[in-house]
Amino acid sequence: MALTLSGAATFWAANLLISLTPAAAAYRSAQSIDYVPMLVEAAAGGLVLAGLFSLIMLRWGARLPGSGRLCHALFLAICALVLVTAFVEVPAKLGAGGDDPGRWLLVATVINTIRIVALGLTIGLVGRVRDDAADSDSPRATGEDTP
Repeated sequence: MALTLSGAATFWAANLLISLTPAAAAYRSAQSIDYVPMLVEAAAGGLVLAGLFSLIMLRWGARLPGSGRLCHALFLAICALVLVTAFVEVPAKLGAGGDDPGRWLLVATVINTIRIVALGLTIGLVGRVRDDAADSDSPRATGEDTP
């Protein structure tokens, strides 16, 4: 639960900070995106992505490439970014036929990169801290004998 909530909170906070930039304001205007619903959708999207990241890392973390939680989370972030770009952003931007779809696809990809990588970094770091705390509580780390 800690991995999911921390990742979702970071995703939403990154979205909030990005939304304050002039580039994001131009993007919202060009795509006809309302501000408050966008923040609610970012919270929901962050929870879904963070939940998926957490589930995959806890169930199949040992099978992911790289060593350690941070590498696993960054790998998942890259995979999620590729999937979101290929299956959500490209069809939405190129299929809409609006003004300069290539530019808005690039802006959306940059925004998603920041949000998804921030989510992955947070989940990886929280997972690492939790692993380190669990290791320090183990009898072997404290020098206690095990029966």
